[in-house]
Amino acid sequence: MIEILTSGVALGVHVPGLLLAARLRARAVPVGVSVLERLLPDDKLAVTGRMKQAFHRDFRLARTGRRVASQPADAISEAAFDKLFTSWRNRKVEHFVMFSGFWLPVVIRYRETVDATVRIDLCRVDSADSPSFPGHTPDYVRRIALADAETGTLPYSIPVTGQPPMVWADREPRVLAHGGGWGMGTYRDAVGDLTSAGFAVDVVAYEAADVTDDGVRYFMIDPDWHPWLDDGFPPFGRVCPGEPVSYRRGTDHHGSFDLLSTGMASVSKPGGGTLLDSYWSATPAVLLTPFGPHEQWNADLWESLGFGISLDRWRATGFAAGVLESLHNNLLAARGRATDYAALLASLASARDRMHSA
Repeated sequence: MIEILTSGVALGVHVPGLLLAARLRARAVPVGVSVLERLLPDDKLAVTGRMKQAFHRDFRLARTGRRVASQPADAISEAAFDKLFTSWRNRKVEHFVMFSGFWLPVVIRYRETVDATVRIDLCRVDSADSPSFPGHTPDYVRRIALADAETGTLPYSIPVTGQPPMVWADREPRVLAHGGGWGMGTYRDAVGDLTSAGFAVDVVAYEAADVTDDGVRYFMIDPDWHPWLDDGFPPFGRVCPGEPVSYRRGTDHHGSFDLLSTGMASVSKPGGGTLLDSYWSATPAVLLTPFGPHEQWNADLWESLGFGISLDRWRATGFAAGVLESLHNNLLAARGRATDYAALLASLASARDRMHSA
């Protein structure tokens, strides 16, 4: 049994974890998902909700607030620890994959008090360590990087879908502007320039107040859904002013990926989840102001690989579609270079099964 450990405070952490779980299930590997916030008391969850809304409305506040990240594990009660550890032991978890460094003290405690034989991977979606990632980890923790700014490579990846990317000639002259799971960044400021340049724009709104009748298509994750409520992908749907929203959720991958795959670019801050979607859809990333140093490393890596371009540099070309096509071709040429992390884990699980049955 492999247990995927995610955190609901960032969909760029949570959704890759869900994707890995889906890819493992497709290979008949037993897998579970644990979300850190399910262990926290209600007052801590309420603080998280208030922070998300404040950071969405004021990106400068968000960039300052990331520097004071606390350790959520400190708020977990002994009763919650006991219940969690009993569940893991009963389900015979043999391998943990952490997508958030905030899980590390929890898993170390489990290894030291319950089962010293468990394998532990710390999977980093960003190309450099984000605030949750520790500078030092025990020798028995294997670090996995989906992107690596230091080497300028994509060592591992998690397939978002098994379908090939849409060919460029079939794509609409449309871009997807978004701010990640918390709706953060300067993406809304870019909409006017993009529409003036002749592109249709889809915007992922964070709250109903973001939606206006301005000719732009709006989409939204159901605001009543939170990652700690279930193990499904975010319910996603188109939002029209004054009309009810029909939210749907994919069973194989997240709904925004389908939207991205039919257009010419994403326009957003350079989060790790954005890079993953860009890679598997072969859709170039137009890069906005980063959330922190790790996202600046993401932007620099994507530009150096020829997979993305900053908004300012693209603007200097007159928002040329040919620039995006060139980036798309670079992404196509790079497909298959990264090691499939799900395939690697599945092979390790198969080897363990053979050892147990010997």
